[in-house]
Amino acid sequence: MTIRLIIDCDTGSDDAVAIMAAALHPELDLIAVTTVNGNVPLANTTENSLRVLDHIGSSVPVFAGAPRPLVRPDFPIPRAVLNGDDPEFQQLYLDFPPAVSTVQGTNAVQFLIDTYSDDANLDVVLVAVGPLTNVAAALAAAPQLASRIPRLVIMGGSIGWGNVTPAAEFNFWVDPEAAEAVLSSGIREITILPLDATHDAPISLADCDRLDQIGTPGARGTSALIRHRIGHYPDAPDAAKLTAPVHDALCVAYLLHPEVVTEMLTCPVHVETTGERTLGAMLVDTRPWSVEQANARVAKRADAQIFVQFLADAFSP
Repeated sequence: MTIRLIIDCDTGSDDAVAIMAAALHPELDLIAVTTVNGNVPLANTTENSLRVLDHIGSSVPVFAGAPRPLVRPDFPIPRAVLNGDDPEFQQLYLDFPPAVSTVQGTNAVQFLIDTYSDDANLDVVLVAVGPLTNVAAALAAAPQLASRIPRLVIMGGSIGWGNVTPAAEFNFWVDPEAAEAVLSSGIREITILPLDATHDAPISLADCDRLDQIGTPGARGTSALIRHRIGHYPDAPDAAKLTAPVHDALCVAYLLHPEVVTEMLTCPVHVETTGERTLGAMLVDTRPWSVEQANARVAKRADAQIFVQFLADAFSP
């Protein structure tokens, strides 16, 4: 059966791949994209989402959401300072033509409330691949949504390390209060794909060549985005830049191919909201004697071959 989903995102390059794959795969039905402040400001995440959908000829509606974190006025460290070493890694505007389609009039938070308040949408999976501000705001305004969202798949967090600080992954660090609120909300099925899993299934230049050979707009657009990521990824010298993780698209692959995750934990999970050095860190309690009930599943390992095949299937004519 076709899986219906909403993607809540902060559209930079990996979000763009997730959107295109979800919109084009024949076994997925992307009913909406909701945007949030994150990789780039809200106006840019919204424009980028529209550009990507226009590029593949999709009419999926886009709803703009939160322009800042849930309770904080800004990131813990301003974006300009954070990206100072390589401001081109997260481009303000993705390299697609300016959008012709326009954003919807309804705010993303209200759209989420309206959607999950409708009994006809109780099968719609929510895939949240940016800061969790929109989701937390919707749950705060309508706590009953926790019992109505059937599945929430999150790209965020890491187990014991980070990419924006030694302790924290970007999405959880941007809005730790939102992340903690969502994880504590009581949504019955939460799956988190953290950096541990996404770095375990990177996409290579050879994989990009395969996408280029497919030749469709989605395949070529995805190849270009991933090549940009590989060229700017900070973990290898230029001569060794052969792969990069495409974090957010792995969450979409997981919907159709749960076997892409090869190791999963089921544990109590929380996000640090006050630590001076650990703000945004994901805490996964693996103690067998923990008395707290598990609230999420956390992927530890993933299979790159399954992931690449999913992308090829999504973008094939």
